[in-house]
Amino acid sequence: MADQQSPTNVLKAKAEGIRIVTYKADRGERAGLLLGNQVYDAAGLTGDQRDLSVMSILTDWDNAVVRLSDALRSRLSNGHTPVHGAELMAPITAPGSIYCAGANYADHAAEMAKANGTQIRPKSDRSWHFLKSSRAVVGPNASVELPPNSSKIDWEVELAAIIGRKCKNVDLEHALDYVAGYAVAIDLSARDLSRRQDVADGSPFKMDWMSHKNFDGSCPIGPFIVPASEVGNPQDLGIELSVNGELKQKSTTAEMIFSLAEQIRDLSKQITLWPGDVILTGTPAGVGTSRGEFLKAGDVVSARIDGLGELRATMV
Repeated sequence: MADQQSPTNVLKAKAEGIRIVTYKADRGERAGLLLGNQVYDAAGLTGDQRDLSVMSILTDWDNAVVRLSDALRSRLSNGHTPVHGAELMAPITAPGSIYCAGANYADHAAEMAKANGTQIRPKSDRSWHFLKSSRAVVGPNASVELPPNSSKIDWEVELAAIIGRKCKNVDLEHALDYVAGYAVAIDLSARDLSRRQDVADGSPFKMDWMSHKNFDGSCPIGPFIVPASEVGNPQDLGIELSVNGELKQKSTTAEMIFSLAEQIRDLSKQITLWPGDVILTGTPAGVGTSRGEFLKAGDVVSARIDGLGELRATMV
């Protein structure tokens, strides 16, 4: 298989404590490191222009994680100054491709089948994905404008995996070696746009995944990227979402039908994955469609995953 070498143990050790962010500065968007509630400019710490943006960090991930970790220790002894009034953006504001796993938790697949009056699909031999536009990405505490052509905007909390190494035709054993880190994501969905009303049932053009899953602000990601070495097993994380403080989804990533490693294996057989690509790994039961509840202006959606922080978005 191609590209099979694994990161060394020293890289895993050096990643400890890193929280990678993108923040808004007078000079534009810049990569930063979050310590507590303070942001430090990444390139300012390392003195390396490759650390100006999160995307450039990801394209040099194996080396960058060493530079950033060493810079953190240097900051503690040399007293670097944090960025004043840093405004966090999506940790990766312009990712490459966003691959989204569909119906990847059994309980969610069952609730959607019931809501749509369809049969539960048997497990196939490989995972199933759709694409979400990178232009739909927004960051923590974003205001998301509800699209005027939909009245059924739904919520889905998802574990986001950010690719850090070129990945093609990998096997299951080595698949997770290509993940740079993880973040929380919310996949907002326009349920009433998933099927075209002016197209006959049975037509191959009836389904409309583009309108269903892609509108401005439909992909909040954040609040930061945690290196994969700090997360450990991505199939052992608590995951939940609330709306206006009311818990709607609560599960664990152990309930995925296809693990992240299986998803990376399957995707990399079809197309090369590149640093900065993002995989949204599916959502558990508890979405609004199953309850006949949908988001309205003023609603605050809050998503949490163990060790990855909390991501909020307000509907306007």
